[in-house]
Amino acid sequence: MSEHIQHITEDTFETEVLQSPQPVLVDYWAEWCNPCNAIAPILEDVAGEYADRLKIAKVDIDKNQTIPARYGIRGIPTLMIFKNGDVIATKVGALTKPQLTAFIDSNL
Repeated sequence: MSEHIQHITEDTFETEVLQSPQPVLVDYWAEWCNPCNAIAPILEDVAGEYADRLKIAKVDIDKNQTIPARYGIRGIPTLMIFKNGDVIATKVGALTKPQLTAFIDSNL
């Protein structure tokens, strides 16, 4: 796991995501999800490249069920960009690196 990716729990979501001074990309995932596992190395690459502009966080939906319920997560992986505590963009499904960087760049 990259040092640039934080694992968020229900206890840390408020502080690390909603109160973050920096935009946060949240990856909702589960260990059994193959597309989630496929996107993980891409997220690690991007986390290093965007470290000065964007925080990347992962929420395990099996261990933290209230967060996905709160945001209406129905499919994984779901990526959400939060800015100032609000969801400003959402993508569902595994993305290629160019798709992921385009998604981030268009929302930063």
